[in-house]
Amino acid sequence: MISLARSLGELFDTFEHEAFRLETLADYSRSGNTDAYQEFAEGRDKPADYNADWLTEVRDYVDSGRRLYRVHVLTRPLTSYLRFELGWGYATNATAGEEFFILDVTGRANPLPGDIGDFWLFDSTTPATMRYDPDGRFLGADVLPDDQSAEFVSCRDTALAHAVPFADWWAKYGE
Repeated sequence: MISLARSLGELFDTFEHEAFRLETLADYSRSGNTDAYQEFAEGRDKPADYNADWLTEVRDYVDSGRRLYRVHVLTRPLTSYLRFELGWGYATNATAGEEFFILDVTGRANPLPGDIGDFWLFDSTTPATMRYDPDGRFLGADVLPDDQSAEFVSCRDTALAHAVPFADWWAKYGE
């Protein structure tokens, strides 16, 4: 499969089988849903319609036979942001069929290359690297040529081999 997509959005519109995400940051509070994170940080309850648009997208992917899954590399203790992302985000998104895994490297070596950052991998062929500034603000995604996918497939496979299902990890370490 040769990707003609030029943007991350186009990849979400065109992937056929699976979309995988590797997350490596401990804080994305300056990206995405900053208002929801603020509500969490202030101790408010999760809104009933939290992440509703994404849940609809995920259900559409899953209902059409496509898989959406992630591995988050992290260490404990969790940052405030990770408590939010996992407790509000992952737990909610899983109800729509998105799959989550945790690669907890607390007290052990990370099996992934030290320079690997966040990325999406679509249909095991098209990688898109995610760029963030030092403060965690999302700067954009770079869709790479399909012939560069081997490194990302290897990282995905390694991450999954060392990760555990989110629900199992959360039951043990969730806050």
